[in-house]
Amino acid sequence: MAEEKTDNNIVIDHGQSQWSDLWKKEDFLAIWVGLLVIAVCCFAYFTFAPKEEFSQKIEAANGIQQAEAARAPFKTIAWHKAADDKKKLKASSSPFGKFATHWTKHPGGWTTNPVDALIRTEDQAKALNEKNMPKFETAKAANDAALALAVTAEKAAEAASFQNTALNDEAAAKIKAWRAEHKKMGDAKKKVENKPYNYLPTLVGLCVFLIVLFGVGIRMMGGSFGGFAKGFGVVFLTACLAYMLGNQAISKQYGFGAEAWGVLLGMVIANTVGTPKWVLPACQVEFFIKSGLVLLGAEVLFNKIMAIGIPGIFVAWVVTPVVLVTTYIFGQKVLKMPSKTLNITISADMSVCGTSAAIATAAACRAKKEELTLSVGISLVFTAIMMIVMPAIIKAVGIPEILGGAWMGGTIDSTGAVAAAGAFLGEKAMYVAATIKMIQNLLIGVTAFFVAMYWCLKVECQDGRKVGVGEIWHRFPKFVLGFVAASILFSWMDSTLGPDMGNAMLEQGVVRGGTRLLRDWFFALSFAAIGLATNFRELSKYFKGGKPVILYVCGQSFNLALTLAMAYVMFYLVFPEITAKI
Repeated sequence: MAEEKTDNNIVIDHGQSQWSDLWKKEDFLAIWVGLLVIAVCCFAYFTFAPKEEFSQKIEAANGIQQAEAARAPFKTIAWHKAADDKKKLKASSSPFGKFATHWTKHPGGWTTNPVDALIRTEDQAKALNEKNMPKFETAKAANDAALALAVTAEKAAEAASFQNTALNDEAAAKIKAWRAEHKKMGDAKKKVENKPYNYLPTLVGLCVFLIVLFGVGIRMMGGSFGGFAKGFGVVFLTACLAYMLGNQAISKQYGFGAEAWGVLLGMVIANTVGTPKWVLPACQVEFFIKSGLVLLGAEVLFNKIMAIGIPGIFVAWVVTPVVLVTTYIFGQKVLKMPSKTLNITISADMSVCGTSAAIATAAACRAKKEELTLSVGISLVFTAIMMIVMPAIIKAVGIPEILGGAWMGGTIDSTGAVAAAGAFLGEKAMYVAATIKMIQNLLIGVTAFFVAMYWCLKVECQDGRKVGVGEIWHRFPKFVLGFVAASILFSWMDSTLGPDMGNAMLEQGVVRGGTRLLRDWFFALSFAAIGLATNFRELSKYFKGGKPVILYVCGQSFNLALTLAMAYVMFYLVFPEITAKI
């Protein structure tokens, strides 16, 4: 390939990528890692899960629901029980699912003794079950009482041939109250199903698997498999400690998760005792997270996006680019930020979807490692704050649940934090928040493409010289193609299987029992690696004047105001009929 360097060290590639890039370049190898995981999970689940049995049970449940829908003007008790039967169908309960879940475990929760995150004896499990049993029995009694009232109300409505509006409304209200108690009972039941475990052998086995998985990729890129393997244990151990601290009761309560702990722990090590040089070859931040982002594509389904309709698309796809562009201009014109790459990386991180967008944008504009680290660090801190503060404000002010969910979905950076924050408000808020964030995630590739194009054709044009259009392709982060491919593939499979079988085989099988488990680990490794490779002295120069924090705060404030306004207009003024169906 013919390459030329400008006076500003901008590399202009006039050639085309060689075929060898497909197995020698990090972006493509990240795609192969992600697609390999997806292929193995799909093959295993569609081969060994009881698909025929699922099909029969789904057909029976659908028959009941159709009959009940024709019989009554509201969702009856039998309708809800049939829906519960379908939700119990999970491919992850198959032998392969149990195997995959077991060997991808991360340290669990604990309160006072950190060893509890790794080992729980049979006596400890029994004691926990006994401790939580009274709460479960209380919840079960409340469920049974609510169900009895619902049965009585439904029979009264049925006796009137479902022609009495007052009796129908009463039955619907009692059934709704029963469903609320049923959910509480389900949550309480999980706390009396504790089992003994020892995660140490699991973690050792997983560490070896990850060394092989990523080590082969490192070797194909020309690196040393042995050098990577030698240092990976420290990165993996840091990620494990981050999981332990993130799952501690108080830390979990306040939303300071494994991601933030990974960066913090790594930074403490790097800037006190110092990260040993033999560990640095294993700090493959971008390889880890790019592979994870390919797996994230399996969770972005078009039919789920369309289910929430045009209001969600407006909140995610109209507000986001406006905030991104406005924040970038604000950083250049008002704050006079010296680094355009830092400016655009923070703007994308804050406006699109956090770390994932930051990684793609940083790759597109060739931001420095320290600039990416700074963007991610700021994002993680504010994500933890917003995850706790926003639900509290929404409840205190009395913002409707759906509006609150849309507001959080469009502004909180992390997908996991969005779902957790939505859960504080209720099921509908969690659904709306998670779906809008999913819609927003689709902008990762779009943002990376336009940033690459803008940087090539505008920012890096010096003295009137145009950078060739072909450079946009070379600058574009190729791993985004894997993300898009996974999204298209899973959207097609989900639409082909249908909602119920798709949920049982894909969401509750391939994704929750496979791709998401490893995706979480890939992200945890990347955050640990970011911390371990970060030097405060190198980072401090980007903090001069506090401009990065000011940029994030001002941009996020604008984002919060515009998202809330757009969500209110779309969900309550323009499309209230869609809101009523959620």
